[in-house]
Amino acid sequence: MIDVSGRGLLDTSTLILLERIDDPATLPEQPAITAITLAELSVGPLVTADATERATRQARLQQAEADFDPLPFDAAAARTFGRVAASLRQAGRKANARAYDAMIAAIAISNDLPLHTCNPADFEHMDGLDLRPVPHPDQAEA
Repeated sequence: MIDVSGRGLLDTSTLILLERIDDPATLPEQPAITAITLAELSVGPLVTADATERATRQARLQQAEADFDPLPFDAAAARTFGRVAASLRQAGRKANARAYDAMIAAIAISNDLPLHTCNPADFEHMDGLDLRPVPHPDQAEA
């Protein structure tokens, strides 16, 4: 599937690494995020005991809230989630372990958007997903 609109969805890992991604051509011209990503980001400040890291995570969450109007996990995404979870099970992967990723993928599929991620392995075997790998800034290319 070719995205002619320039729109695309960023997964949580890509949003976290956004400032460090070297090649903007690997990102959508019009990035979007999901409510699931905001949910994942909201956990971050609450689960670290390090005050500096807590402040960094809180700032990242607040910046995402200011910069994006997240796409919801709506009825269309819920129906799509069933197909994504089934494709994971058929591939021998545990859908529960990938629940957040599967929900983000379902939102991408139901909104007909490509998903840009620095962690493409997290989204393997999710049928119908237009996955766009983004080079991870901490991993050298082979």
